[in-house]
Amino acid sequence: MTASVLLPALELGTDALKVCLQISVAVTAVTLFVSALSIRKIIDDRRQIAESEQRFRRAMEDSAIGVAIVGLDGRILQANPAFADMLGYTRSEIEALTFFQITHPDDLQIGRDTMTSLKEGKIHSFHFEKRYLRKDGTPVWAQLAGSVIREEETGRPLYLVSQIEDIDARKQAEARIAEAEDRWNFALTSAGQGIWSLDMRKGGTTYSETWVKMLGYADGELDGDPDRWLAMIHPDDQERVAEADRAHLAGETPFFEAEFRMRHKDGRWVWILDRGKAIERDGEGRLIRAIGSLTDITERKEAEARLMVSAAMLADEKERLRVTLQSIGDAVICTDAANRITFMNPVAEKLTGVVVGEALGKLLGHVYWAVDEESGQKVGLSRPSASEQPHCDQNTRAVLVRRDDTRCSIRQVVSPIMNDRDEFCGLVIVFQDFSDARALQRQLAYAAAHDALTGLANRSSFIRIMEDLVDQCRLNGGEHQFMFVDLDHFKAVNDTGGHAAGDALLKRVADALRNVLGPEDIVARLGGDEFAVVLKSGAAACGPIAARSIIDAIGNLDFSWDGRPHSIGASIGLAPIRAGCGEVDEIIARADAACYAAKAAGRGCVSAAPDEVSTGEISNGGVPLPPLAAAS
Repeated sequence: MTASVLLPALELGTDALKVCLQISVAVTAVTLFVSALSIRKIIDDRRQIAESEQRFRRAMEDSAIGVAIVGLDGRILQANPAFADMLGYTRSEIEALTFFQITHPDDLQIGRDTMTSLKEGKIHSFHFEKRYLRKDGTPVWAQLAGSVIREEETGRPLYLVSQIEDIDARKQAEARIAEAEDRWNFALTSAGQGIWSLDMRKGGTTYSETWVKMLGYADGELDGDPDRWLAMIHPDDQERVAEADRAHLAGETPFFEAEFRMRHKDGRWVWILDRGKAIERDGEGRLIRAIGSLTDITERKEAEARLMVSAAMLADEKERLRVTLQSIGDAVICTDAANRITFMNPVAEKLTGVVVGEALGKLLGHVYWAVDEESGQKVGLSRPSASEQPHCDQNTRAVLVRRDDTRCSIRQVVSPIMNDRDEFCGLVIVFQDFSDARALQRQLAYAAAHDALTGLANRSSFIRIMEDLVDQCRLNGGEHQFMFVDLDHFKAVNDTGGHAAGDALLKRVADALRNVLGPEDIVARLGGDEFAVVLKSGAAACGPIAARSIIDAIGNLDFSWDGRPHSIGASIGLAPIRAGCGEVDEIIARADAACYAAKAAGRGCVSAAPDEVSTGEISNGGVPLPPLAAAS
């Protein structure tokens, strides 16, 4: 366009005009080419940013380690499911809190100091341990690692990204090990035992503080010469001890052990038990390192039965205390679109039993085979269909079957990898050994539904059973009998024999109830000395007979504690469970009132609740049964 305007004014010739036009075309082509490259670069950058964002979201959402984005004021801007689960919150609940609200009071200053240093630019990342508070108020140790995200132009801090790993189990294990080591050291000191260590590389023998004090010397005063201890032995014992030492050094005995007298610094003789062992030799069998203990056994020599010390047992305990803790993260396997393995971390190698060199390029099923814990069917790890929205597939009932047919329970999360064009690129499988946790879940489920003392159903689980029975009666008809059983004279057992006697008696009562009732009948402990029974088998007329059997069984218990016999009884209130009987709490209250009437009638008898009760009104008394059921 510029050429078309300027050339006529310049009155150039034909050749000059051609040259100018050629230059214009070249400039235009170059401009278009540069523009195309710029546009392609922008598109590639946007695609890479989108993929990076997706990888970050997937890593954050799928990680079993907690991840949180925190504002500079401590507010939790975003948290992944693992962090919320670790503290017992939902994501919405935890994102409404600040880090200060969920931090143990004793560790609040750690977070405040870190936040201040980050704001002032003194540090750019952080790594420390602290305690959080779960939703139920219990503390949990966690390890935090993260960094501050800053504005690119100004460097102003914007927010923090934290990774939070649950290390509560590790902390408890460390505490147990430290406690065990303290007990061991305290036991050595209390028993008057000293430790000696011979290391020829370091040029001699060192003795513990207890050892040198045993002989009246200062700490370090005897260190050095490996033969000095022999010179301190009583002349009558030297030959025997030297022979025992020679035999062990020659490999003829598994360890060195000798009892002898050593001279105290003040000149008196102290009886010593010396035990040691060579723990390292060179290629020719010469001694390099040895370790042992010396015990003042003077009192044992004077009274042999008073001292019970075994250095061999101490050596074994020392070996048991050499424990190594290793924090193991999640296992991760990645595949491509053809379901071939592209990545496997060391934890996945350990759990699958396949090294990464053998796994790369192989089909996923060659390395990873998971089945459902209950059905035994293979857990599907397939790509999403074209019409299906990509989503994470979580499974807490999976069992990993290794190539050697060994199995372990796992928790797995399978996530598809999608590119910016919504094309399937592969899978990310995150899994961890869940065997212990799954066994604990089963134990907790049982404990939540049963009374810890008697093994009967507890109140909460019994109420749920009653609600189901009431609903069934409303829908399908039928009738069951509910009994409220309250023990008579039980308080006297607690008062005279203590709670241990009461607990033992409650167990006997529970056994008696089980023996009297049928296998379909339900027995529960509501609390204290109150029990509940639902008769599911037999007609309504069987209720008083069964109640009488319960009273007789409890009354006939032959229970003694500390040689003192105790006799108790039971009073029972009966109420029907059928259509129109009201809600569960009404039925229980009706039976409770009938039981109260039975106690008022002289205890040790059965009372039936009124057959008809108006809505919203419960009788304060029961209807005494005929002599067969109501006799005390």
